[in-house]
Amino acid sequence: MTSKTIILTGATRGIGLAIANFLLKGSEKHNLVVLGRNEEALRELEARAPSQVKPLAGDFSNLSLGQAAVDLALSTFGRIDGLIINHGTLGEVNRIIDCDLVNFRKTFDINFISAVALVKAAIPELRKSRGRIVLTSSGAAVNAYSSWLSYGSSKASTNHLAMTLKSEEPDIVALAIRPGTVDTEMQTSLRNEFANFMDPEDRAKFANLKRDGKLLRPDQPGNVMARLVLNAPTKLSGQFLSWNDASLKDFQD
Repeated sequence: MTSKTIILTGATRGIGLAIANFLLKGSEKHNLVVLGRNEEALRELEARAPSQVKPLAGDFSNLSLGQAAVDLALSTFGRIDGLIINHGTLGEVNRIIDCDLVNFRKTFDINFISAVALVKAAIPELRKSRGRIVLTSSGAAVNAYSSWLSYGSSKASTNHLAMTLKSEEPDIVALAIRPGTVDTEMQTSLRNEFANFMDPEDRAKFANLKRDGKLLRPDQPGNVMARLVLNAPTKLSGQFLSWNDASLKDFQD
């Protein structure tokens, strides 16, 4: 396989860091433009492979960040072969009656509108490379949890983005991946500061997954997503699939 250039958001921890680790190892020497809020962590990632990694720190609610990422990829590596949109926030965790609509809108800006902005900016280059877009979705896109409306609906919109890309962009493969329940900082937040906003049974579910050692490692879905951005076939375009779906067996460890 020849070296490819991938734009990766949310790259400094959890699933995003696992994806970066996978793409940087091996003989192919894939190039990464990595986006996140933590500039220091991005620089640490760059220091591991300075010829392969270009960092871009910024706030995902800034809609110019997507074009800046595309410009950086082109000026540094000359092409774009794939896009993994992995950043996200739980955002406004509250019941509808109590929710802060300003924070609700900000959740959509970060989780969805910024994704559309980045996709829009990357489409011309991805058409040229017949590239791939992998979107990190969630089980919350198709299952309702009390107080999760802003997060769940933003992820449902992410799934629709994949479907729309299939319809509009036949030369680009786009799919949304449900990564499962992963041992990340988001899960820690659910068990702690957001626990009291959830129904008791949901709160117990997430606490028990941690207690019983049933949370996934970030590399389990991350490795699948990394392989998909390199080689996902056209037949998968537009789909919302769990990371361990049987149709993805060729991409699993």
